[in-house]
Amino acid sequence: MDREVQAEYRTRQRNRRWLVASGLLLALIAGIYGVRSTLESSIEGSRIRTAPVSVGDVENTLTATGEVIPAYEQIMTSPIRASIKRVLLTTGTPVEPGKAILELDKSLTQIEYEKMQDQLELKRNGIDQLRMKLNKNLYDAEISDKIKSLNINKLRADIEDSRRLQKVGGGTREDITRAENALKIAELEKQQLENDLTYNRQSMGASLRETELGAQIESKNLKELEHKLKRADIVADRKGVLTWVNENIGSSVNEGEMLAKVADLGSFRVDGSCSDIYADQVKVGLPVILKINDTTLRGQITQVKPAISNGIVKFVIQLDNAQSTLLRPNMKVDVFVVTDRSTQTLRVANGPAFTGKRKQYVYVREGNKAYRREVEIGRSNFDFVEIKSGLKEGDRVILTDLNQYQHLEEISIKP
Repeated sequence: MDREVQAEYRTRQRNRRWLVASGLLLALIAGIYGVRSTLESSIEGSRIRTAPVSVGDVENTLTATGEVIPAYEQIMTSPIRASIKRVLLTTGTPVEPGKAILELDKSLTQIEYEKMQDQLELKRNGIDQLRMKLNKNLYDAEISDKIKSLNINKLRADIEDSRRLQKVGGGTREDITRAENALKIAELEKQQLENDLTYNRQSMGASLRETELGAQIESKNLKELEHKLKRADIVADRKGVLTWVNENIGSSVNEGEMLAKVADLGSFRVDGSCSDIYADQVKVGLPVILKINDTTLRGQITQVKPAISNGIVKFVIQLDNAQSTLLRPNMKVDVFVVTDRSTQTLRVANGPAFTGKRKQYVYVREGNKAYRREVEIGRSNFDFVEIKSGLKEGDRVILTDLNQYQHLEEISIKP
């Protein structure tokens, strides 16, 4: 009997302990849930940011990047192969038209220029000699032709004399035939001489033109080199600021190598770029918004580069205020290309509360309460979100992210 009572007692004690533990666990869960519900159903008013629903325009934009570039930038290159002798100005120095920037060593090019001058003089002297020779040859040929004409006249007179002598019995038929043959030979020789004279005139004229043309080419090469020597004086041709200069004194530079950059910092443009997934949307004439810190500038796309490089589309933006003091060379800016626009529509300032979904929940503050509303979103940009339905003008929308409260229909706002 004692053993049976002891076993029953132990069973009752064990069950009692399980009941107590279960009760404590349930109380703890209920307490945690109650505290959580109390905490999650209210929020400090200082933690939230609101904005009113108003009527206005909303522009749909795509995001791009841009770099501020001077509207005018003169790139100076070396017109000759030379070496840098002196650097007269440093980067950042304002320059005026005609101001020298750096000096090149032009001695080798100067020697080449003088050599070409001598060669041109030789060629011109050769032309004079050739012209005198041609004139002499033509003169000699013309004299020979005149002599041949006189000889022919003499032979014709001899034939007439032979015929008269034959009539009076002082000559024979053979004498006449001999004289006639001599005349024919002389006439053929004169014809040959005239043909040679015509050919010589044409040939000599062509030779003279060829030589003169060669001299003209030499003269043009000389003028070109003279022009390059003048351009080798590296000077600014308009007012601006020296933004870069090759300061490696003594280093050799090849023809066409960049030496300096002078920019007009009074006016700027923007070179924009975006992903090629927007290639069909980026078009000439589209409005563009630039954000520089908290300031916006507007402009439009004036050129879209035809080639896509590494998945990037590049375009040029002309600013409405190209002289803005906010602009600096090579500054990186956020670019928003306006692809569509709604006018006089309900809108509210953009913020973390908007997730990008077409339909979503937001909270509207009314006094010390915030009520959940389902809204339909239209166009959006970095400033505003278009409200298609769910809100009315004057509603104050909480822009703070309240995702952790989305299961609540209303939230208490603590003062």
